[in-house]
Amino acid sequence: MSIQKNEIPILEFDDNPSAVINPNHEGLNLQLPEKCVFAFLGEYIDEYARNTGAKLAETFISTTKSFPIYITTYQGVEICLCQAPMGAAAAAQLLDFLIAYGVREIISAGSCGALEVFPEGAFLVPRKALRDEGASYHYAPPSRFIDVDEKARSAIEKTILNHGMQYLEVVTWSTDGFYRETKEKVAYRKAEGCATVEMECSALAACAKLRGVTWGMILYTADTLADAENYDMRGWGGNAYEFALVLCLDAVLKL
Repeated sequence: MSIQKNEIPILEFDDNPSAVINPNHEGLNLQLPEKCVFAFLGEYIDEYARNTGAKLAETFISTTKSFPIYITTYQGVEICLCQAPMGAAAAAQLLDFLIAYGVREIISAGSCGALEVFPEGAFLVPRKALRDEGASYHYAPPSRFIDVDEKARSAIEKTILNHGMQYLEVVTWSTDGFYRETKEKVAYRKAEGCATVEMECSALAACAKLRGVTWGMILYTADTLADAENYDMRGWGGNAYEFALVLCLDAVLKL
């Protein structure tokens, strides 16, 4: 194992899975269920946990916020349930922690911006993500795109069909620069096939691949950049997050 050096630091990759600070460096007495829902659904995760009597297994403490990690029982199966933080670096760090303590099959869900004409609250399944963020380059060698696990996609798609809904597989653009989605860059991403934009998919896919676990994502449309001259934040996805959690729980059972 060796580091691939490059004049541009973000393109350097060390394939050694062990680091100076590993995600289980604290040596916690913690064993999480193999199945996990790691979702960008805000405080609705905490609300669901309270309403279902979920057990608080641990709290991941960051400088700015603490993230409760719950164990809930869904259809007789124990599932780890955790709110995911916004942004590739923060999300990958917490996912890596969860994996270190036992999760192996993970489904995530979160909102995305529409680059094509999609109604608000439409559910989409990313099959690959364009890596326009930094975290994924610490987990996988440089590449323009990274694939999302086929097994996870299949479980998600079967779940959506079982709920009587349709789905569309898409290519998504994962970016660190929420305020740097320029008109020209949006057009460029659309031209190379990206139908949505969000901030974490490529990083989580890379993290899962390095750690040898199964991960997939459900996206629901919030704002739209389909017409770059007339940006519309709409209702930020409305109440789609409630149904997104149900889809996650059902999908993770199929893995």
